[in-house]
Amino acid sequence: MNKKVVYMDYAATTYTKPEVLEEMIPYFNQYFGNPSSIYSISRETKKAIDIARDRVAKALNADRSEIYFTGGGSEADNWALKGIAFAHKEKGNHIITTKIEHHAILHTCEYLEKYHGFEITYLDVNEEGIISLEDLKNAITDKTILVSIMFGNNEIGAIQPIKEIGAICKEKKVFFHTDAVQAVGNVAIDVKDMNIDMLSLAGHKIYGPKGVGALYIKKGIKIHNLVHGGGQEKARRAGTENVAGIVGLGKAIELASDNLDTHNRRLVELRDKLINGLLEIPYTKLNGPTGEKRLPGNVNVCFKFIEGESILLMLDAMGICASSGSACTSGSLDPSHVLLAIGLPHEIAHGSLRLSIGDGTTEEDVVYVLEKVPAIVQRLRDMSPLYDEFVKGDEK
Repeated sequence: MNKKVVYMDYAATTYTKPEVLEEMIPYFNQYFGNPSSIYSISRETKKAIDIARDRVAKALNADRSEIYFTGGGSEADNWALKGIAFAHKEKGNHIITTKIEHHAILHTCEYLEKYHGFEITYLDVNEEGIISLEDLKNAITDKTILVSIMFGNNEIGAIQPIKEIGAICKEKKVFFHTDAVQAVGNVAIDVKDMNIDMLSLAGHKIYGPKGVGALYIKKGIKIHNLVHGGGQEKARRAGTENVAGIVGLGKAIELASDNLDTHNRRLVELRDKLINGLLEIPYTKLNGPTGEKRLPGNVNVCFKFIEGESILLMLDAMGICASSGSACTSGSLDPSHVLLAIGLPHEIAHGSLRLSIGDGTTEEDVVYVLEKVPAIVQRLRDMSPLYDEFVKGDEK
């Protein structure tokens, strides 16, 4: 008999929707020509890429000429930071980011700092994971060339005041990049209205395929290439295009944009039901903001006196797929850098659980999780010396 499976890790990755896969399949075996060739089956692949570019541009309110396909969100992040840093180092060597960015940003900043002499300012966030606009203004100097601040956080769901950040950067004549990998498909985005100069996204977060993403680069921005070779992507990103992946990304972002309001209303209802149920467990803390400042599918809590890894193993035994933070660092024993940045002590940050819901999540799934988690938490606390000491101290 098959074990019941409840998937609640949509922030890590999503399944590929049938409509997306259906559009992709012909580009594996029927229209397989290299888009750079001139015969008819290649013209079909080139046309498919153009359609996908139009779809991505429409979702962001960008021009099609401003969309460049990449091998994923991490490549797009690397390109934005390194490309601007190397193209504008004559102006300055200062970059501003935050302490809660994805490691694709943080590790790229470390690389630029260690090997190329760039100075990086890492902005603090408040207990909800939101930056101070005053801190940003004060951090910008005449040497600042780039601000990179994520749109929505992958661990605690905090949505930054992107339009206000964009306005500050525009006023100060500093480039503004946002890692919107978690936000695309969950938040309405308008790069023109929000004064965004560059934006990263990934297909596998929006029910598209893995291994494909895009970088929006505002027209007129001088940026160095990250990948050198052929003349693909208007000579800005070399390598034969992942045609099927690009087609899938285009279809996925179109579906996500068309369904945004309905999708959000449903997820917020399920998210809040899940949060409220988990907070009934004693000594449980919600991490991140509430309401509209939180990504619609994100739930992140800490259970005091226990380890997050133990929770995940016991949840997995019951068919519940969850996370203790970013999928890219789930093998690490260190507490989340995001939870430490919002002020949680190490011993509490270790007891974190991230549940992220999506299109496949049902109310029955939420009820099932809320039935199982309290017993798991209590069982782990019964084995915890910390909890034992706390209870004995409480009884005195």
